[in-house]
Amino acid sequence: MKPPRPDSRDRLIVALDLSSVEAAEALVERIGDSATFYKIGYQLAYAGGLALVPKLAARGKKVFVDLKLHDIGNTVARGIESLAKLGATFATVHAYPQTMKAAVEARGPSLKILAVTVLTSYDEADLQAAGYRLGVADMVAERARQAQAIGIDGLVCSGEEAATVRGLVGPDMALVTPGIRPAGSDVGDQKRVMTPARAIAAGADYLVVGRPVMAAADPKAAADAIVAEIAGV
Repeated sequence: MKPPRPDSRDRLIVALDLSSVEAAEALVERIGDSATFYKIGYQLAYAGGLALVPKLAARGKKVFVDLKLHDIGNTVARGIESLAKLGATFATVHAYPQTMKAAVEARGPSLKILAVTVLTSYDEADLQAAGYRLGVADMVAERARQAQAIGIDGLVCSGEEAATVRGLVGPDMALVTPGIRPAGSDVGDQKRVMTPARAIAAGADYLVVGRPVMAAADPKAAADAIVAEIAGV
């Protein structure tokens, strides 16, 4: 059974979508104790950022490695084993049954596997153009059911689907929601966005926030404001 939800500060995951390890370390320093959880995605990982995973873990931080693995089962399993050894807390895979099964079998005792249902930059037209027969809501629901049956620890879904997914999978799977934009923030390239308060109210356990914190004049204050909004729900 999923442990109790973390406190408000631990529910904010700051995305380190930066081009160098030095820039990421500087942002972590600026934010200080206002954030405890960080995400490393493609941009930073391919710039040497995976070396930050054990460094941040040694400082008591949690790390979400968001590489959305999807390959033949053996390749996925070996990649998951390596991430577990680095000390990552979360790692993502695309929510295809074969991929999810391989990740679950290789995760070990500490690493939690999150399945990505449908990217928050996709809408109905994007799925149709990619050749999928289902719309966003139906695709998310189908993949959520499959993930739960396989034993995945949590799901990545937009705030728009959080309430529906929570109803489908119950309380025991973690829901991680990207595409979070505080009121008045620039939406950027996201299409399915939600404010922190609305996402938490909809059933999200963790919120992934990138540009609204990274690009803020005072990243620490921006993080504090989001945590306060989470706490106020």
